[in-house]
Amino acid sequence: MSFSTKAARGVPRRLLVRTFRTSTSTESSAAAAAPSCPLDGPKRKMNLFTAVNDAMRVALRTDKDAVIFGEDVAFGGVFRCTMGLREEFGDDRVFNTPLCEQGIAGFAIGYAVMGKTAIAEIQFADYIYPAIDQIINEAAKFRYRSGSEFDCGGLVFRAPCGAVGHGGHYHSQSPEAYLAHTPGVKVVMPRSPVEAKGLLLASIRDPNPVIFLEPKALYRTSVEEVPEGDYEIELSKAHVMRQGSDVTVVGWGGQLRVLEQACDMAYEKAGISCELIDLRTVYPWDAATVERSVKKTGRLVVSHEAPKTAGFGAEIVADMTEKCFLHLEAPITRVCGYDTPFPLVHEKYYLPDKNKNFEAILRVAGF
Repeated sequence: MSFSTKAARGVPRRLLVRTFRTSTSTESSAAAAAPSCPLDGPKRKMNLFTAVNDAMRVALRTDKDAVIFGEDVAFGGVFRCTMGLREEFGDDRVFNTPLCEQGIAGFAIGYAVMGKTAIAEIQFADYIYPAIDQIINEAAKFRYRSGSEFDCGGLVFRAPCGAVGHGGHYHSQSPEAYLAHTPGVKVVMPRSPVEAKGLLLASIRDPNPVIFLEPKALYRTSVEEVPEGDYEIELSKAHVMRQGSDVTVVGWGGQLRVLEQACDMAYEKAGISCELIDLRTVYPWDAATVERSVKKTGRLVVSHEAPKTAGFGAEIVADMTEKCFLHLEAPITRVCGYDTPFPLVHEKYYLPDKNKNFEAILRVAGF
């Protein structure tokens, strides 16, 4: 389902409009003036955490009502994503909060309801669960329950997620499927520094609450030349990273690094041409782009770190089965984490690595 204001079949248009809102010319001048990702112009080498930092710096410069808060953010945060921002913009715009995720979420919602811009950090995505009541029952429903009279757009929850090599079961989870089950919030996960900056700025300026999940394994390992200016990457629009003819491969966030390797292996070892798609926005996801690709290739592999059962990959599989059944040449395959708590010493066996994905590609291509 998309957040388009076009009415879905059998659903009154007013219900969709009251749940979500698309950007209009009445949005803030900063949002209206922001260009799409520029191909030319000055660029600077950044890793993912410095790109996130740069996006927040742009947001604070272009929006006088924007504030950043969370546990330890005034000191730069656990992953240094807010380094230097308090010194540049002052401790009334970048400040610490108590160790209370429910309180962080409640404050963020209240600030956004006043028409301001709240950029809240949940120190680890694993600890977003104490804030779930505020996110699901308040932020997501604010516009709907008031008949569009009030909303808390201008609200972003940033949260580091996913495996990092030593996080164990309390610092390695990927909760996107829980969050994507909530009409009224958007869920975004970038794969690289360029994507992170553009998607985060788009999320901050979106007229709906957004949960922005940052793959922490990429904070320092993913490095790119990132445009220094102000740009946005459109939400709910998937990116076809490489064209292919034999198998469609879909992922998001840090898993794209793994899937790129698996697609390379498939071509080099078996001559299989993979079409690789980054969803970018997990919810509402770009089903149309995936559908076009699956109808072309007839095969689909979906991969994510989160557990397999009821993971977001299951939604993609169900939707593509409904829309592409007569085009399929093989059963759709999921390559995911196991249905166990995230293990510490067995992390390398738990993760859906390049070899597992390569084997899945071989299976569907040879079916």
